[in-house]
Amino acid sequence: MNAYPKITLVGAGPGDTDLISLKGLKALSTADVVLYDALVNEALLEYVPATAVRVFVGKRASHHAYSQLEINQMLVAFAQSHGHVVRLKGGDPFVFGRGGEEIEYAASRHIPTAVVPGISSAISLAGLQGIPLTYRGLSESFWVITGATTAGSISKDIYTAARTAATVVVLMGLNKLAEIVQVYQEAGRGQLPIAIIQNGSLPDEKIALGTVDSIVARAKEEQIGAPAVIIIGEVVAKHEHFALEQPNSIAV
Repeated sequence: MNAYPKITLVGAGPGDTDLISLKGLKALSTADVVLYDALVNEALLEYVPATAVRVFVGKRASHHAYSQLEINQMLVAFAQSHGHVVRLKGGDPFVFGRGGEEIEYAASRHIPTAVVPGISSAISLAGLQGIPLTYRGLSESFWVITGATTAGSISKDIYTAARTAATVVVLMGLNKLAEIVQVYQEAGRGQLPIAIIQNGSLPDEKIALGTVDSIVARAKEEQIGAPAVIIIGEVVAKHEHFALEQPNSIAV
């Protein structure tokens, strides 16, 4: 047992194990305990010492293995009893990962903490599909918005973003797709390109390409499920297959 308590938040990236940082792997290799999420590729646990304790604390839709408070308490308790605790999170710990809450809780208990940033799916999955989130003349900014708030409604930011030229990336929003589409349609943006990427960066990755008006049907045709990232904006048309997958398109 390591007598020195410490908690390290590590971003595991979007799914492909090659997309975790070297610093993240080094943290895993010195872990006494690993608490990992549902979106973490479990192949990364191969880099953890055989003697380390592994605890799944993932959340999926309405099913939570542990509440956030319980996770916070476990982090501190394991740090005090075992030493170095790695909190392994999908994507980046501070992009809708509640990493800020965990750091604050640990600090309030006087546990030293460190953060290893991860590659967020909010940025990386678009790039892996050849969709630039910003593009001169098309998009000068991009917004990253949660698909649903803790109250269960879509974020109010989506209403504002729908009236801008910004690229919008929606995380955890597949269950709210119809509502998001309605917001954009009411803003007169029915022909705006949109992509939905499921299991991005992994071998079973899927993508649905369409417009705001057609994307619900396209997602159903492609059998898109969670976890998925929604990308809305003119830049989606830069995908190499976008024009070919639209009805009435003419291949040049």
